[in-house]
Amino acid sequence: MYKIGYGFDAHRFSNDSKLIIGGVEVPFELGLKGHSDADVLSHALCDALLGALGEGDIGSYFPDSDPKYKGMSSLVFLEKTVKLLNENGFEIENLDSVIVCEKPKIAPHIEQIKETLSQVLGVSAKSLGIKATTTDQMGFTGRGEGIAVHAVALIKTAN
Repeated sequence: MYKIGYGFDAHRFSNDSKLIIGGVEVPFELGLKGHSDADVLSHALCDALLGALGEGDIGSYFPDSDPKYKGMSSLVFLEKTVKLLNENGFEIENLDSVIVCEKPKIAPHIEQIKETLSQVLGVSAKSLGIKATTTDQMGFTGRGEGIAVHAVALIKTAN
């Protein structure tokens, strides 16, 4: 059996943090504002996987009202989400995502992000689609206010 889930996340830029995308620190003068490390890609992937399972969203499992998640690496959220997926008899077939921002340029970091995420998710880097685009200066991402990510997960019954 196959199931599909969709995830979306967006965070504002902040002067108070580093920019973490897919568990990788991306050099940039701004980071993202959030309770955890604000890893917008990892958050969207968690939501896509949870959606495929028919579960709640990332906030249901890792609420920003819980101080134990303050500053936590979002890779921990992904690890726990994959564990939940496996406990329910599923495994990842593939994940696809689009990172939306005007700056910084994401393309130079995609291979490192894929390698980091493939280790955390327990899948081949070839099972991860990570793309980046701009909105030609339209909307909040186009004005340089933050970053958004769309993600889709395909999971299947584990063998």
